[in-house]
Amino acid sequence: MTHSQQQMVSDDDAALVLRVGEGDVGAYRELVRRYAPKLSRFAERLLRDASEAEDVVQETFLRLWQRARDYVPDARVTTWLHRITHNLAVDRLRARGRLKPLPDEDDMPISARQLSLLDEKRRVLALNDAIAALPERQAAAVTLVHLHGLSGKEAAEVLGVGAEAIESLLARARRTLKAELAPERAARGAS
Repeated sequence: MTHSQQQMVSDDDAALVLRVGEGDVGAYRELVRRYAPKLSRFAERLLRDASEAEDVVQETFLRLWQRARDYVPDARVTTWLHRITHNLAVDRLRARGRLKPLPDEDDMPISARQLSLLDEKRRVLALNDAIAALPERQAAAVTLVHLHGLSGKEAAEVLGVGAEAIESLLARARRTLKAELAPERAARGAS
């Protein structure tokens, strides 16, 4: 997507939020259609619980409905929604302590193709575990920038930090992830 296309979508999103502020249910549904899946993946990555992530996304869109009149289009709508989702997820993490581990997979006979898929799943799980072990702000920064494609500036807005702070969070997270995932990469290289 080009910058001008992104700007058109962003302008369109802002117009939709303004319409939601006037009680337009169709505009609200369009924003939910556009952003619920992305916000759900973000919340689930932070919370590691699909049910809780769904609750957070529903609450995010409830707040959109309630606060659309307060929206000031100085930030993109996606940034605003990610920030709400992030804050709600952090509240839940603080309330429950930390992240829950993912359940173990079943032991069953598998084909060569399934082995490949299983290997990919293990890599993804190792990455998820490594991200989950990061301090919350580092995990959120990595998730926003590398997995959700937000710019550093947008991620900084979501997390409520400056540009230097987001770069510092990302640099520390990358170093930790590299060290944490090195044994996984070495094991793959040996097999």
